[in-house]
Amino acid sequence: MSKKKKTLAATLLYVTPPTEEQLQGIREFVYEKYVDEDYRREDISFTSEQDTSLGGGFILQVGNEVYNWSTEGRISALRRKLDKIRDSVTEDQDVVSIIHTTIREFELTAKQRSIGHVTYVGDGIAHIQGLSHAQYGEIILFECGIKGMVQNIEEDSIGVILFGSDREVRVGSRATRMKMRAGVPVGDDFLGRVINALGEPIDGRGKIESDDYYPVERPAPTIVERQPVSVPMETGILAIDSMFPIGRGQRELIIGDRQTGKTSIALDTILNQKDKGVICIYVAIGQKNSTVAKIVNTLQNADAMDYSIVLSATAADPAPLQYIAPYAGTALAEYFMSRGRDVLIIYDDLSKHAVAYRALSLLLERSPGREAYPGDVFYLHSRLLERSARLSEAFGDGSITALPIIETQAGDVSAYIPTNVISITDGQIYLESELFNLGTRPAVNVGLSVSRVGGAAQTKAMKKAAGSIRIDLAQFREMEVFTQFSSDLDEATKSLLHHGRVLMELLKQPLGRPLSMAEQVVTLVAANHHVMEQIGPEQVKDFQMRMLDDFAQNDPAILSDIAISKTLGEEMTDRIVTHASKFAESYLAESKAEETDEEAEG
Repeated sequence: MSKKKKTLAATLLYVTPPTEEQLQGIREFVYEKYVDEDYRREDISFTSEQDTSLGGGFILQVGNEVYNWSTEGRISALRRKLDKIRDSVTEDQDVVSIIHTTIREFELTAKQRSIGHVTYVGDGIAHIQGLSHAQYGEIILFECGIKGMVQNIEEDSIGVILFGSDREVRVGSRATRMKMRAGVPVGDDFLGRVINALGEPIDGRGKIESDDYYPVERPAPTIVERQPVSVPMETGILAIDSMFPIGRGQRELIIGDRQTGKTSIALDTILNQKDKGVICIYVAIGQKNSTVAKIVNTLQNADAMDYSIVLSATAADPAPLQYIAPYAGTALAEYFMSRGRDVLIIYDDLSKHAVAYRALSLLLERSPGREAYPGDVFYLHSRLLERSARLSEAFGDGSITALPIIETQAGDVSAYIPTNVISITDGQIYLESELFNLGTRPAVNVGLSVSRVGGAAQTKAMKKAAGSIRIDLAQFREMEVFTQFSSDLDEATKSLLHHGRVLMELLKQPLGRPLSMAEQVVTLVAANHHVMEQIGPEQVKDFQMRMLDDFAQNDPAILSDIAISKTLGEEMTDRIVTHASKFAESYLAESKAEETDEEAEG
């Protein structure tokens, strides 16, 4: 039994009826191009229609493919060419002569175009029939000017997510392939700007000149292209840099309930990169517009926007834009990494990113799994975070350090998305609501937080200064539990408890006041040598800040030597302890004098 053949319709639109010779030439063109094992000559049907709107010439449509030899097509092609010239021309070029040359040398070539038709549109999703050769991730252009990206490929249609409002797209609207992958413009001029997920400026400061175009989806660097993480990415936060160090090229998760200071840690890290040659990219996903504006204002006030880019896909933006936002931010980061620069990228937050992807997947009729997320939600984040790396010297020695943020519900780190991202990243900083409410800020849970890079991402000075801090804190917490109902304590236990309380106070840090590596080393050396033994826990924070100011004013050589050498020898330790002890004596004498004055006044 012979296989049933499908028919192929060929339609010719014209203004002036073609001659029989012209018609025969068009038939031969169609036969030569389309007769194969799928279609025979008798399977191809020809029809012709008059269309005066073409202005002249004709259009040939064969199945879903269109060949445009019309006057209207010539005008559109010339207009597109002139638009490209307008975007690329510089002020010192002779615009008139360029336009004259372009028009004189312009030739119309009838390129084959695939045309599809929208069969469904709604909720930022469109289903299109006819674009059988479209590829996953390819850009689709609708006749109204809206663009979209292929997200689903089915047997007889494709699912497209729209990068804009779906109000202008109608059922029956035509759509064409752009034959290019979804991407964003990149370049040095993006520094200091606020952009959307498509790379378009939204800060009202005009157009951004781009240097290149990077696809939003790119393969992660291979093992051969990478090198081990060994250079610190200092956050300026004592609790993190001393116990959970982050290295350039690492992925460190910031996880915790809402309103526990996750974004604050990310912002302090950005502020601490000033004058360190690190480019910072903050990707806001599903945030309120007012929140993003507040973050931009904070960065501007600290002069941090000079080395930062804010990419915003707010809660008001369509789900497709929230979905591609972190990938677009990573494409920008890869541009700088490929040029040997170090980049810090913050995804705030990937919980909302997963929710946006879940919405798209359900609208595209993909099967829901655990918590209604699609089966590939792990791959959604793994392929994003695997692009963060430190490249070897042969590939430019650049790096991308990622700080993804995940919001938990009632401290449940065993939920689907948190466990996924924990298993992808190189460690996590866990923030606890109870600690936050008790006034310990940043509210880092020392027991659940970890950095899998560890001491490899610390300077020798920091590694030596922070040596026993985690053990001391663990002993303090254990001893505190045992002694909370006891009043008769020996001196050794009292000393241990006081030292633990001093460390807990030192780990508290005001917002927007990151500490340099040298300041952190001085603080830890002073604490570990019990310089603050006589200081009450409620005075520790004030003592620390005044002590650091005293070092900066009266012995700046200590701070500069540590910053330059990044080592901590016995001689330097003695210098720090001697200076800190003298300051402690003067601080205690001053405090005692103030108390005496208060009593006298009383």
